[in-house]
Amino acid sequence: MPGCDSAAAVVRYPNDMPDESFDHPGRAVARLARQVELALARVDLTLPQYRVVILLGEGQEAASALAEKLAVSRPSVTGVVDGLVARGLVERHHDRDDRRRVGHELTAEGRRLLECADAEIERRLGEIATYGPATVAAAFEGLRPWREALDAYRSARRAARASGAEVTH
Repeated sequence: MPGCDSAAAVVRYPNDMPDESFDHPGRAVARLARQVELALARVDLTLPQYRVVILLGEGQEAASALAEKLAVSRPSVTGVVDGLVARGLVERHHDRDDRRRVGHELTAEGRRLLECADAEIERRLGEIATYGPATVAAAFEGLRPWREALDAYRSARRAARASGAEVTH
């Protein structure tokens, strides 16, 4: 990174784990993702299920739209949704105008579980953040630029697809 001294950009772990340099941010993100998975396990959700529930928390979606937003195949989404339907967390609805089109939405229980999952993730990450140099609030605020970048990236990809441009990444 420009302006960063590589010797100062090393995280040292007390448990004989090898040092982790900031040259590979994906490694830190992967470790955070594991912490999210552990938090979700406490509320009996997997990370793919949580991702679907998040999107359905924003409103009803068709499987094809879910697959697009999650950047996975439609059969992958169907498998995840099937499990959520079986647990009573998601309902399927046929479109009035086109019976072939099926929408998905969260049930009241699904909404409750989403709230519990969000709270458990915030609790776990907040606990971990207390061991860092910044406040918990500052650690969470540090995620804001990533959320904004992800939203802008998704919008740009949608716009490119809508205009017929090839989306390469």
